[in-house]
Amino acid sequence: MVVRMRHTRAHTGNRRSHHALKNPALSTDSKTGTIHLRHRASALTGMYKGIVVIDVEKRAAKKAKKAKAAR
Repeated sequence: MVVRMRHTRAHTGNRRSHHALKNPALSTDSKTGTIHLRHRASALTGMYKGIVVIDVEKRAAKKAKKAKAAR
């Protein structure tokens, strides 16, 4: 039979030392001042790097219409 290696608490702790959660990297839009995740469009304004990439009003209207139809 194979002799098993010892598995100590310190070994486990050293491995798990990298499992801690980190704070998300947030950015502030220079024009509107809204806070959003880096490299992603703002959920409130739909802007990314000063360009509107998501029509937030259209998306909200579509969601409201879908919710109304589900009733």
